[in-house]
Amino acid sequence: MSATPQKNRASRRVLAAAAGLATVGALVAAMPAGAHDRGHGHGHGNGHGHQPRTVDVQLLSFNDLHGNLEPPAGSAGNVSKTHPDGTVESIPAGGVEYLATSLRTARQGNPYSVTAAGGDMVGASPLLSGLFHDEPTIEALNKLDLDVTAVGNHEFDEGATELARLQNGGCHPVEGCYEKGKKFKGADFPYLAANVTKEKTGKPLLKPYTVWKKNGVKIGFIGVTLEGTPDIVTANGVKGLKFHDEVETINKYARELDRKGVKSIVALIHEGGAPASTSYNYDCDSPGAGDGISGPIVDIAKGITPKVDALVTGHTHQAYVCTVPDPSGKPRMVTSASSFGKLYTDTTLTYDRRTKDIVRTSVKSANHVVTRDQPKAPDMTRLIDRWNKLAAPIANKPQGWISADINGRGSTAPEKPLGNVIADAQLEGLAPADKGGAEVAFMNPGGIRADLVHKASGSEGDGVVTYGEAFTVQPFTNMMNVVDLTGAQLVSALRQQVSGPNEASPKILQVSRGLTYTLDLTKSGADRVVADTIKLNGEAIDPARTYRVAMNEFLAGGGDGFPALGEGTNKLVGASDLDLFNAYLAAHSSATAPLAPPATDRITVIR
Repeated sequence: MSATPQKNRASRRVLAAAAGLATVGALVAAMPAGAHDRGHGHGHGNGHGHQPRTVDVQLLSFNDLHGNLEPPAGSAGNVSKTHPDGTVESIPAGGVEYLATSLRTARQGNPYSVTAAGGDMVGASPLLSGLFHDEPTIEALNKLDLDVTAVGNHEFDEGATELARLQNGGCHPVEGCYEKGKKFKGADFPYLAANVTKEKTGKPLLKPYTVWKKNGVKIGFIGVTLEGTPDIVTANGVKGLKFHDEVETINKYARELDRKGVKSIVALIHEGGAPASTSYNYDCDSPGAGDGISGPIVDIAKGITPKVDALVTGHTHQAYVCTVPDPSGKPRMVTSASSFGKLYTDTTLTYDRRTKDIVRTSVKSANHVVTRDQPKAPDMTRLIDRWNKLAAPIANKPQGWISADINGRGSTAPEKPLGNVIADAQLEGLAPADKGGAEVAFMNPGGIRADLVHKASGSEGDGVVTYGEAFTVQPFTNMMNVVDLTGAQLVSALRQQVSGPNEASPKILQVSRGLTYTLDLTKSGADRVVADTIKLNGEAIDPARTYRVAMNEFLAGGGDGFPALGEGTNKLVGASDLDLFNAYLAAHSSATAPLAPPATDRITVIR
C-alpha cells in the first residue's frame, strides 16, 4: 500500500540510534489449438513411453513482504477465514521461518515449481531489516529460492542506486558492511521493472522480463510496478526515472516474448484490487467471474493481451483468487496473497509441450495460510538470530508504556487509534512557536506500518514499547514540516481524501486532537467530506485564514494524492516523525501510568 517513503534514512538512523480452505478458480477459456487431441495427461504419458504431452507447472507466489522476517505482531499479523456457518476466524500468520516451511512443503512432489513475487519485498520494513537497508530480507529471499519478483513502489524508497545495490550486491555506500568479513551478495533472483525507464536514455532501469526454463518447459515473467509510483514515493526516490502504463508495457513485452517462441507468460504486477470481503477464502467469482473484486487491477486485467496466462498482483495487501475476463472475453486468473508473508498462492499452470502454451481450462489457484503451528525453518531462525544480535543495542531500548494494544495497521476504521496518537505527537512536538507553531497535524494512513502491541515481543515485558517497535510503526524516518495553508486549502485537502486519485480507494488522513468533521460514505466523491462540519477546536474553518499545519515531508510534497497539501508556504523543517513519536511516548507514559488507547471521536462516519 502507499506509504511515506524515506530519504537520507541512513544518516537519520545513525543519529536516532545515538540518541536513544481456499478459493479455487477453474477457468473456462479455450485450450490452445490442437491441445484436445493426442497425449492428454497432466504429466502422464500415453502408454508408449513417449514424453507426456502436458506437464503441470506449480507457480508459488506472494507479495508485499515489506521485510517482515519475524511474525508481524498484533492484528496486522492475522488473516481472516469465513466458515460455512458465517463465523469469521482470525488466524495468526506470517514470519519467514514459517513461510520457508510452507513453500518448501508445497514444492514437494512438484518437479516443475517456480516461485514468484509481486513487489514490495523490501521497504517500510521493521527495524530488524530496515536498520540494515533490507539486506537481511534479500538474504532470506535467496534462501527461500525466490525465482523472480516485480519491483514495487517501495523498492524505490531509497532511489534507483540503492535498488541496483540490492540487485547486484556490495556494501552500503554510507554505512559500509554490517558484518566483519562479509560482503552483501545481492539478490540471486532478478528484479523486473518493465515499465520503469531512465529519463535520459529511455532504456529500462532493470530487466523487463525473464524466462524460467526446465526440461524444455519455458515460462516468461514480465514485471511492472504501478504507473502512479511517483505519486506515492518521495521525489528523490524516483529522480531521473519515468513510469509507464502497465497494460501497454506488458502487451509490448508479451509480443516480444511471443516472437521469441515463449508462449506461456505470467505478469507480475505491483497493483491490485479490493475484494468485497477481507476473508482470504472469499469467493470473488460469485455470482460471476470477477464480480467480487474492484479497483485498478480490474481494468488492467481486462486490457492485458490474452497472450498472458495469469496475473500475480499486489500493492493493496488484500487476499484474492479471481478470474477476470481478458480482452477476448475469456476468464484469466488474477491473484494476490495479502501481505507480510501471511499467505502464499499455489497456482497450477498446465503446459502443453506442442503449443508451448498454458492450457487455460486447467489453470487453478488457491491461497494458503502461512500458519505458525508448523515447524520453523532452522536456516531462517539462524538468520533472524544473527541480525537480531546486531540490532539489539538499538532495538531493545524502551521508549514508553501502553496499557493495551493501540491498533494502527491492523485497524480497518477510517480513524485509527494509533493514527490519533501519531498525529497528536506531531502536533505537540511542533506547536511551540520556535518549533513551527503548528495548530493541526495530518498523518497519512499508509505510513502507519504496524500496531503498538501490549504483549512483549522479546524480554522487555508486556506493555513496554521498545525503539524497535516504534520504528516498525514509523520506519521511514521522515522529517516533519510545518507550513502555512489557508482554510480553503485545508478543506480541499480533506476533500481530496475521497476524490481524484483517492476516489476509488479513499486515503483518510489521521488528524490531531481538535480537528473534527463528518465523513458521509453514502455520498460520492468529494461530497463525502461534509465541508460545513469541519471545525478546529470547535470553530468552523475560515477559508481566508492562514493555519499552521504539521505533516511529514512526503505529504508536504503533495504525496498520496494530496496536491492541496503541497501548496504550503513558509515551511519550517522539524524533527523526524519517529523522534516526535518517541518523545510523545516518553512524555505521556510511565510504568505506573501507561498510555491508554485514545478515543476515536474526531471523524464522525455515516455509512
